[in-house]
Amino acid sequence: MTDSSPTTPSTDEFDLDPNEVRVLGVLIEKAFLTPDVYPLSVNAIVSGCNQLTGRDPVLALSEAEVQDAIEGLLARRLISRRDQAGARVAKYEHLVRLRHSLAPPEQAVLAVLMLRGPQTAGEIRQRSERMHAFSDIAAVEAALEHLAEKYPPMVTALPRAPGTKETRHAHLMSGTDALAACVTAASVAGAELPGTPRGRLGELEEELLRLRQELDELRSEFRQFRSSFE
Repeated sequence: MTDSSPTTPSTDEFDLDPNEVRVLGVLIEKAFLTPDVYPLSVNAIVSGCNQLTGRDPVLALSEAEVQDAIEGLLARRLISRRDQAGARVAKYEHLVRLRHSLAPPEQAVLAVLMLRGPQTAGEIRQRSERMHAFSDIAAVEAALEHLAEKYPPMVTALPRAPGTKETRHAHLMSGTDALAACVTAASVAGAELPGTPRGRLGELEEELLRLRQELDELRSEFRQFRSSFE
């Protein structure tokens, strides 16, 4: 079994590639959502990475790509392999709580940013509800502030996009070099103003998508739960 004792980060920033970000985000998320089947096998991680709901962007990672990402995360000691008695396949769990002393609220915020890209505090509160129910926006902002003050920092506030009223936040698990792309994406997202007809339609489409995502996630979790008894 891989040693999971906490260590001090040796660099000034993280350098995960997109696949590693997705795998780590999935492991954090599923620790909340499917504790009965956690840690996860490679197949379960692949399924979580390639979900069509709750993911932005949607990916289609192969088992080999996920295994490569797992190896990279193991080398950074951000995840560990868990060998369970009687288990026929290897399973993996995240070590973010141990390595970086993150409470559940911070873990939930980090996971939703890694899985769904830059978001406002309000969006984070809504989308992380099944992992952690924040009492209000101030509680989300407190978690964001804690993550931003970590060493190395794990999230940052993005420059406000033209025409937008709220600040969006992004994870820094890929380092500052990846931040420019997040800024560009945030600017594009603000191009359609909520007050325009198209902006209102976009809001309704997003709400419909959110409801579909929640239903699909519930179905997926039920299938994983049922498979643990087969």
